Amino acid sequence: MQPNANSGPPQVNKWVITIAVMAGTFMEIVDTTVVNVALPHMAGSLAAGVDEATWVLTSYLISNAVVLPITGWLSALFGRKRFLLICLVLFTVSSMLCGSARSLGMLIFFRIFQGVGGGALQPISQAILLETFPVRERGMAMAIWGLGVVIAPIIGPLLGGWITDNLSWRWAFYINLPIGLISLVLTALFIYDPDYIKKQRAGSIDYWGLGLLVVALGALQIVLDKGEREDWFSSDFIFRLAVISAVAFIFLIYRELKTEHPVVDLRLFKERNYASGVTIMFFFGFVLYGSIMLLPLFLQTLMGYDATLAGMSLAWGGVGSLMIMPIVGRLTTVVDSRWLVAVGLIINAVAVYLMSIFNTNVDFATATWPRFIQGFGLGTTFVSLTTLTMSRISQEKMGNATGMFNLMRNLGGSFGIAAATTLLARRSQFHQSRLVEHLTPYSLPFNDWLNRARELLPGLGPDWELWDSPLPLAGIYQEVQRQAQMLAFCDDYWFFTLVFVALLPLVLLMRRLPKHA
Repeated sequence: MQPNANSGPPQVNKWVITIAVMAGTFMEIVDTTVVNVALPHMAGSLAAGVDEATWVLTSYLISNAVVLPITGWLSALFGRKRFLLICLVLFTVSSMLCGSARSLGMLIFFRIFQGVGGGALQPISQAILLETFPVRERGMAMAIWGLGVVIAPIIGPLLGGWITDNLSWRWAFYINLPIGLISLVLTALFIYDPDYIKKQRAGSIDYWGLGLLVVALGALQIVLDKGEREDWFSSDFIFRLAVISAVAFIFLIYRELKTEHPVVDLRLFKERNYASGVTIMFFFGFVLYGSIMLLPLFLQTLMGYDATLAGMSLAWGGVGSLMIMPIVGRLTTVVDSRWLVAVGLIINAVAVYLMSIFNTNVDFATATWPRFIQGFGLGTTFVSLTTLTMSRISQEKMGNATGMFNLMRNLGGSFGIAAATTLLARRSQFHQSRLVEHLTPYSLPFNDWLNRARELLPGLGPDWELWDSPLPLAGIYQEVQRQAQMLAFCDDYWFFTLVFVALLPLVLLMRRLPKHA
């Protein structure tokens, strides 16, 4: 039965609303991680190089990032429920078109539309939940909703690997159809716009601001995606794009502070809870996506794990988050959320520090345990931080606020992956040059290794010298590279540890939750 326009929206069980909005969010986040695993297979199937195929990721991220900050304005323009339904339809239909693409150009084109549809799913879902639950119960709501955000990037690689190996990369897109249909039905039946949304008017759009946003984020994403392969600012192409992005951001900030109806409401940052929370969330995404990228790479390239075992190791982080999030949701009603954020950051710092002392002899349990601990830290931080950050934002500004909040997490992830990749490459070169310094005839450990090699390989003869035999020389050089890369992985995780510790002072700037419900 349709609700009467004057009677307000009908009362719907808040947990039914939670399930309805979670379905679309989970689908969107899983899709981004599934595609990462299937990328080499896409390249081969569509006769493209892997470098070319990365535009499948970049095109999605660019369109996704552009939509996130203007979610509030689009919700006011179309009505939030109607806009959510449009996004679900667009995402689901474009997913099917991506799966049926016959060329790389077609796939990239459809991925742009998929990014437009997926960009608004997270902030709209978050805004609906924050309005559905009273302030004192928002911690539990964010705990349940956050399961999709934290666990989806872990389930995605496992699902993507299995689909790619057993079916086809096209099914990485086709699987969105049943989830999309379920989310559409639940949204149509159980989601309603509150009265203030119905009365809200979108106003005029700041086209200059929107254009500057597109240019700034688009150029920045290409810089982050291509920077390491182009040797960063030694490339004229990367340097020019970085300048364009920086100039566009400067003009965007000036424009948005002066205009009456900004695309991105920077005035929200006057609220110190929001400013501190968004900053923490940026670096939270920085380490989350960076570490999730590094661990399977370490396990598969240095430890010889297959994709299934590497995925299982990642999945334990999801188990930790699953266990702690409902508990933290309850604790936010009785414990100061600032303490929970601080504890979550400390747990995260401990977890990545444990990863920084890995070596090439770690077993599966040793490699998995820090991920389990990190899952506790991620769940604790996400729930309490989201609750604190949004606690003093009015309902009318909630859509814009959640859009910026999610945008900063995604941007942080892009920066984190780029920083981790660059640091891994540079530190591998550094450690390799230092290790090679010890491979001389005057090094006692090196001479000891030569003597043991003569004992183990008597067929080489007593006069065998390493320098006259290319195969043993290649073998020891391969081991040098392996150890150098191991040390570089440790450097990455040590850097992530410092990032988490550096965030603790920001928690002191935040105010406790308001006492009113």
